[in-house]
Amino acid sequence: MSVTQEKEVKFAICINNDNYAVSLERRKIYQIITDPEASRHHQLRVVDESGEDYLYPEECFIFIELPGATELAVIKAA
Repeated sequence: MSVTQEKEVKFAICINNDNYAVSLERRKIYQIITDPEASRHHQLRVVDESGEDYLYPEECFIFIELPGATELAVIKAA
């Protein structure tokens, strides 16, 4: 990944954890790491419950934009 991609922080809410109940919680906010190769395969690179990033089907999530102060608080809490 390039430096630009690593610094881009995106968030999504899990809307479906079928087949991933151990790793994902529905209605929880997750950090998404930009991964163009994964995106071409309809996957998202997600920092999950383990604290590591893994690929999950993009249909399990919807992207969200957080207000500035909220985004900073979520990033600091990680």
